[in-house]
Amino acid sequence: MTTELLLIRHGETAWNAVRRLQGHLDIGLNDAGRRQAAALARALAAEPLAAIVASDLQRAMHTAEAVAEYHHVPFHTDRELRERGYGVFEGLLYTEIEERYPDHFAAWQGRHVDSIMPHGERHAESFRHFYERCIAAIGRWAAQYPGRKIAIVAHGGVLECAYRAARGMSLDSPRDFQVRNASINRFTCADGKLALTHWGNVDHLAQALDDIV
Repeated sequence: MTTELLLIRHGETAWNAVRRLQGHLDIGLNDAGRRQAAALARALAAEPLAAIVASDLQRAMHTAEAVAEYHHVPFHTDRELRERGYGVFEGLLYTEIEERYPDHFAAWQGRHVDSIMPHGERHAESFRHFYERCIAAIGRWAAQYPGRKIAIVAHGGVLECAYRAARGMSLDSPRDFQVRNASINRFTCADGKLALTHWGNVDHLAQALDDIV
């Protein structure tokens, strides 16, 4: 049976706004992100969700909790839906990474899918390993709710992996699509295979953005 999936990126954080890499660091939503989460929740209030699943990092959990206020359904967290582990890159601005680790930065930006940046205090993982982790986690949750609709709130990298899987894109191809904060992205999953039905809906954020201005 086919499961409908709403894959959602968390709302904005202060680090998103300045291009500081988060990875597994547990950064909360900023004011803009909280407004985005509230707007997202209102937009999904009438969706017949069977469950809500979130990464266990607070930026995803708090976005998912806003959605959950309108739905009396099971709420799960899953560490396997975390963003990619970036090791020593985490906490640095993109410009700082390029300056301090030029070779590893070049491999990352060049989409060397099996390269791994230095671990540091936190574990780093290759893009291939990250992709396999994310797709397996999404597939497990879809299999738990066959024939129903669930929301999964995670991270930009997780959504990128889902998009690539659904479109059959190679892992080393350039990313030619946006993954926007608090966007609604609709997929189906049947027999473990993802299919994309609609990508990047942010119409619900217009009022939130007006409020920020």
